[in-house]
Amino acid sequence: MKLVRFLMKLSHETVTIELKNGSVASGTIAGVDVAMNTHLKTVKLVSKSGAQQTLDSLSIRGNNIRYFILPDSLPLETLLVDDTPKAKAKKRDTMGRGGAGARGRGRARGRGRGGPMGGGGRGPPRGRR
Repeated sequence: MKLVRFLMKLSHETVTIELKNGSVASGTIAGVDVAMNTHLKTVKLVSKSGAQQTLDSLSIRGNNIRYFILPDSLPLETLLVDDTPKAKAKKRDTMGRGGAGARGRGRARGRGRGGPMGGGGRGPPRGRR
């Protein structure tokens, strides 16, 4: 299971997050997105210098997070179960239209001039009547 998928399941849990700049944020997770951006509510933020702030909400960009400190009461056995549906493997047709095997073969596409007489586009060639 991917870490981000696990963190997405932690909504309404109270966690502590240490940031790369040394600050520590403690609060309740409102949501986590696929970039690991974490949205907290009722937050207590302690800066590296020791100054404390209380905030109603705080969003932390995912790349600024050093680590999550999870509560001991968290049921990890149930949360770590991967319950996402598996995508069925698609049958690959390399010889069909648009498949990987069709690249570079067959007719050229586009609206280029096409040749010395200027064909290949829409309508008659320009400049010759």
